[in-house]
Amino acid sequence: MKLKSDIANLLKRRTPPQGSDMKLDIEEIRSPESNAAIVSQMVAESLEKRLPFRRVLKQMVEKVMANRDVKGVKIYLGGRLGGADMARTEEIKRGRIPLQTLRADVDFARERAHMSYGDIGIKVWIYKGEIFDSAKLKSQNVK
Repeated sequence: MKLKSDIANLLKRRTPPQGSDMKLDIEEIRSPESNAAIVSQMVAESLEKRLPFRRVLKQMVEKVMANRDVKGVKIYLGGRLGGADMARTEEIKRGRIPLQTLRADVDFARERAHMSYGDIGIKVWIYKGEIFDSAKLKSQNVK
């Protein structure tokens, strides 16, 4: 209830008053480790706390893959990793991540970690299986 009122007050201050009718539904995310936007924000927070980027990547991939409905994950970092003078990229994958198909249920998010020496770009792909499952197709063909 408090969250709804805080968001409503923020929106009232930012936007000109047009209509006072506003409906806001807040839903809890059951497994935040299977949401790419939340995972990318968690990586960004860890990097901004100056934790080692390789350890952050490995731990985050393990957390995501511990979820039952996740079949694959890929996390990509790009920028001045470790404060180096020259920008580099680092990528870690676990499981399957089909990026060339429309049937795949791939959750994707981008985020930036704001560091004192520049931004680090973060991309996260989470594969949750196929949209058109074979069991669903068989049941539709029987009808």
